Amino acid sequence: MNLEILPIDTVESALPQLSALLDGTAPAWLPVPARDAREAARLAEALAAGTPIDERAALVVATSGTTGTPKGAMLTRANLQASAAGTHERLGGPGQWLLAMPPHHVAGVQVMLRSLAAGHAPAQLDVRSGFDPAALAAAHARMTADRRYVSLVPTQLVKVLADRAATEALARFDGVLIGGAACPVPVREAALAAGIRMVRTYGMSETAGGCVYDGAPLPGVEVRLDGPEQRIVLGGPTVALGYRNLPEHPAFAEPGRFRTDDAGTLTDGVLAVTGRLDEAISTGGLTVLPQVVEAVLAQVQGVAEVAVFAQPDARLGQRVAAAVVPVPGAEVTVELLRAAVEAELDRTAAPRALYLVDELPRRGPGKIDRRALAAQVTNIHD
Repeated sequence: MNLEILPIDTVESALPQLSALLDGTAPAWLPVPARDAREAARLAEALAAGTPIDERAALVVATSGTTGTPKGAMLTRANLQASAAGTHERLGGPGQWLLAMPPHHVAGVQVMLRSLAAGHAPAQLDVRSGFDPAALAAAHARMTADRRYVSLVPTQLVKVLADRAATEALARFDGVLIGGAACPVPVREAALAAGIRMVRTYGMSETAGGCVYDGAPLPGVEVRLDGPEQRIVLGGPTVALGYRNLPEHPAFAEPGRFRTDDAGTLTDGVLAVTGRLDEAISTGGLTVLPQVVEAVLAQVQGVAEVAVFAQPDARLGQRVAAAVVPVPGAEVTVELLRAAVEAELDRTAAPRALYLVDELPRRGPGKIDRRALAAQVTNIHD
């Protein structure tokens, strides 16, 4: 069996192939964007489309990892079915899904597969020119099932909350998955106050998407923390076979387990993700996780969005820097940010540099691209 390319643009264009995937009558598919020939060709070359693949593989999903080189998680039909079944069990029953993100990423593919597994054709928002929250109400009205679900990233949720009609429409969904990146506490609180039935998800391409919902693993999913760094290791029925063309990758060294690059805590079986170990900042001999600092800074008045990243420092080795998208008209200073961090964490974690930007660069659905951000501010300010 060879790995075959599956160009996806609309739900309708992919339904026959995805239905065959669930039936077990399809080849192994590599989803690629139908309208981006360059990206499709890059993925096809990097993941060896058209060449033999493990017979158990049903879907190869390109990762949006920090290296920029897609590895390609090989997911089985059983992985995808377990993910869909676990999601519907956690949300209260099968339902129809609205696709509101790029369809070739794992989150987009899973939205379509969950809907098909529940016996419903998924609905779709056209996000090729950006996410328009005003279209949510009409999309919800087009859906026909008793239970209706949607999956969004935090930046989309922020846009929804800025539009009253969109907020009311989102609150009519029976479940709203929020994943792809950490959701700031103020955004989460605003969503819950508006009656939105949001569920924070944690997972990745290697686990067929989200496998931990609001800190609780889906049925059959196992979570453990390894070593003094408290690295998250995931196991269970949603874990991929491994990486395409990287059979010896250490992340899959333990059969049936995936060793993430994330750190976390476990309290009474509830997982909290504290940050990415491969993005940790080593400053003055201490280690700072950007996501921990961002969680504090996101609550500072005047901060709409924030990203924390490392910069070289002759004395400290690295220093903590922050890029902020300010609320229009707000004044945000480095002194204000430092005071907030020092009050909740430690002065070592406080940013020593502040950059005000119009938007934050992202990779994949919702994830901040810290490398691109560091290069961006260096080019602007050098």
